[in-house]
Amino acid sequence: MTADPLQILKTVYGYDAFRGRQAEIVDHVVAGNNAFVLMPTGGGKSLCYQIPALARPGMGLVVSPLIALMADQVTALRQAGVKAAALNSDLPGEERRALWRDIFSGTLDLLYVAPETLLKPGVVERLGQTPLSLIAIDEAHCLSQWGHDFRPSYRQLDALVALFPDTPRMALTATADAPTRAEILTHLKIAESDAFIAGFDRPNIRYAIEEKDNPRRQLERFLEGHANESGIVYCLSKRKTEETAAWLCAKGYNALPYHGGMDKAAREANQTRFQREEAVVMVATIAFGMGIDKPDVRFVAHTDLPGSIEAYYQETGRAGRDGLPSDALMLYGYEDIALRSRFIEESDAPEQRKRMERQKLDTLLGLAETAGCRRQVLLSYFGDHCEPCGNCDTCAEPPQLFDGTIGAQKALSCIHRTGERFGQAYIVEVLLGAEDERITRFGHDRISTYGIGKEHDNRTWRAILRQLIAQRLINVDLAGHGGLSISEAGRQFLREKPALMLRAPRAPRAGRGKAPRKQAATALPETDRALFEALREKRMEIARTQNVPPYVIFHDRTLIELAAARPASHAAMARVPGVGEAKLERYGPAFLAVIAEHAG
Repeated sequence: MTADPLQILKTVYGYDAFRGRQAEIVDHVVAGNNAFVLMPTGGGKSLCYQIPALARPGMGLVVSPLIALMADQVTALRQAGVKAAALNSDLPGEERRALWRDIFSGTLDLLYVAPETLLKPGVVERLGQTPLSLIAIDEAHCLSQWGHDFRPSYRQLDALVALFPDTPRMALTATADAPTRAEILTHLKIAESDAFIAGFDRPNIRYAIEEKDNPRRQLERFLEGHANESGIVYCLSKRKTEETAAWLCAKGYNALPYHGGMDKAAREANQTRFQREEAVVMVATIAFGMGIDKPDVRFVAHTDLPGSIEAYYQETGRAGRDGLPSDALMLYGYEDIALRSRFIEESDAPEQRKRMERQKLDTLLGLAETAGCRRQVLLSYFGDHCEPCGNCDTCAEPPQLFDGTIGAQKALSCIHRTGERFGQAYIVEVLLGAEDERITRFGHDRISTYGIGKEHDNRTWRAILRQLIAQRLINVDLAGHGGLSISEAGRQFLREKPALMLRAPRAPRAGRGKAPRKQAATALPETDRALFEALREKRMEIARTQNVPPYVIFHDRTLIELAAARPASHAAMARVPGVGEAKLERYGPAFLAVIAEHAG
């Protein structure tokens, strides 16, 4: 006997209607069908498997990659009155035995399990002894060997197809290009007709990408628009992570480091603080973030070039899961391009893999260097599309293009005549005709390209060289001292001299880099701000008492709705989106009392 999904949505989660393709997906799975679900982060992906699991007879089995993510989701579900638990390697013996008793007694609605735990001897067999409503594989892109986040244990999950042939299978992800999607469908034997592609657009995120000029000053300007808000700053190295976190603390931010080289207990303690406190800035390597459910992350900044478009999309997608305005900033320079290329070439991967990684890097550089709408380039990579968004830096302030054909020829000629062994700064100095002891010592003040580039300034020449590196006309010897050399494509360019349009660098301005919004809650009238802050304080007080993240009590969006509606009764509060029956009973009196104090 199945329950009504819409009734579950209202009573458990507090919403009157499904969003987007949620209803279509839920009905499809409740009817017993398999499903592949691609939905942007914050689009309500988890409801697509949670509601069918609650509607169908039996226990829902959810495969999830990280213990911290499972704990977060279980906590949120329990707050909503759902009987959920996680089976993982950290569970003490007696708790593990008690959990198995709950599983076999049929009292659990949802069980979360990591793939490594699920595949241990005997675990799948024991789960086969209890009726399952569905099997949901979250973060399913981890299954693809060509994806950016491949996990070998995920590849073994195709064994579930034969072990549970009559149980609906779901694969869910927010990040998968066409080859990755095809691989997931093939391995989990999900038909194309069971695939639901709900789009990739995150319209609430404002994308901005800047050339590195003064990275710390650029980051500081960006963060000025996000005082007292939570966010993530990604760095490429462990050392830079530590140094950036310390610098931000000195600047007055509540910043914490997170990277794989830290002591496990310290790393987990920092993650817990990020999830349970307000206005924490996590400075992290890519080791941090997968599955982070914190909905009020207001910004994500990359101080270095990410590894691919998929990585960039997933990492920026950790901002604004609640749908409120959020910002993403990426800084990059020619050193980043060279370093990423070096990672690819020095890896032990087969040539086919290296070729794909080079293509992914080229696509990411295309996003960085585009003169058009960032969102259009980003979405087109995934086979999606949109009109010019008006919510990215290039839409707000379109960059200027110039004919860089002669400049490129001069730069390549200068690299050739100086012996193809000097770095960017030296090449620029020669082009500008600088009076420098090294230039004189090497005799480069007497070559034909000395001083032939005075039509451009230092910043423009750096931009030209960076774009030539991005277009693979120049190679960088990062293993040595960053020496520039001409690639085969660059030599062909010199022979054929085709036209080449380049982006002019933006002139530095005091205000550039600042986020356009001061707070996500600015949509609130001034008269509701004090109540909103009071509701946040009450939420934090309750969260600390229960030792849970504040957002599992209510999201910011729900508090904004409460501040605007000012309900005076349980019945009125029940009509506010995000207030389900369990939360109304548990927290209604406390929040109604705060609202009553601000009446009139």
